[in-house]
Amino acid sequence: MPKMKTHRGAAKRFKRTGSGKLKRSHAYTSHLFANKSQKQKRHLRKQAMVDNSDFKRIKNLMPND
Repeated sequence: MPKMKTHRGAAKRFKRTGSGKLKRSHAYTSHLFANKSQKQKRHLRKQAMVDNSDFKRIKNLMPND
């Protein structure tokens, strides 16, 4: 059986935490900032955790991380 390869697109988008959870960034952060409130832009800067419903699917894309 060959080695499992990491899905490179997923590896660039998600990072593992010390406890094994997955961190992700928010969407809507690339342009059109004049229409967004300062509060919304401030909250979008922070990282978020991957939801449990998506965790198993994304975990399979990153077997080595």
